[in-house]
Amino acid sequence: MASVLDLDRSSGSGSASVRGVGGGRTAAGGLGVGLALAALATVVWSGSFVTSRALADSVPPIQHAFWRWLIAIAAVAPFAARQAWRQRALLRRHFGFLVAASLLGVTVYNTLVNQAGVTTTAGNMGMIMAASPVLMAVYERLGGARLGARRVTGMLVACAGVLLLVSGGSLGMDLAVGDLWVIGGAVAFGSYSALLRRRPAEISGLPFLFATFVLGALMLLPVFLVNLVVQGGFEPTAATVSPLLYVGVVSSAVAFFAWNKAISVIGAARAGVVYYLQPVCVALLSFALLGEGMGWLQVMCMALILGGVVLGSAGGK
Repeated sequence: MASVLDLDRSSGSGSASVRGVGGGRTAAGGLGVGLALAALATVVWSGSFVTSRALADSVPPIQHAFWRWLIAIAAVAPFAARQAWRQRALLRRHFGFLVAASLLGVTVYNTLVNQAGVTTTAGNMGMIMAASPVLMAVYERLGGARLGARRVTGMLVACAGVLLLVSGGSLGMDLAVGDLWVIGGAVAFGSYSALLRRRPAEISGLPFLFATFVLGALMLLPVFLVNLVVQGGFEPTAATVSPLLYVGVVSSAVAFFAWNKAISVIGAARAGVVYYLQPVCVALLSFALLGEGMGWLQVMCMALILGGVVLGSAGGK
């Protein structure tokens, strides 16, 4: 972790890490670090989908999200609070950007995923979320980047896999409620990842992370209080507290830092390629920990989604 923090302090926006002021060795090293960080975040987040499903019957989704971010704030504060205070003028100057990033990546994204866990499987959540990089590519096109025929074809194939999955193989599109929630989560995450490309370079990674966690939790607070009054709290046992510690410390503090840093080092497109591994990780974890089965439809949809996103991320026209 210390070496990653040093990288964050020394690289600024991270673009120099890929180009390398010292030549090919530095460039290759930056690319390797970026891919490793993206892989770390992807694997860890796969576990959070399983956790959302496992806690669906014992912890209300909104309370799950709120406590997750409180734990994340406590985990990040010893490393980031002092830096955030030193950069408070920068944080105030870019307050609008911070609010947008917090709303998409903290308040909305994980809350929708938690809500999805009530009525859909962890495997479905992972496969639908794998379409997020397609949305990142759409944002690139809107920003002026050219998308070749191969990328467009790949996006269409991946979207077909998502539609087939959420419709249960029916042309009637009888969508499960949980699938709709996670589609909303995928849109929020894709938008958040695209927005990270505009992160002000002068704001360091840890202060940015700390600020978004705090702002996101504050925006979630009113909804949490209403939910607490309506539904009541949950019983703090080992079966509820341990998963919350996992999502708060590992899936939030560690994974979000790793993902944000990966995008700053290698860009959203390359990080998105690694994110395509998530459905496989989620399927294996949900099978091992939750006993969820994997039928022919899920296997076919996984093949379509993975094939589409890999095709869409390949070079060439």
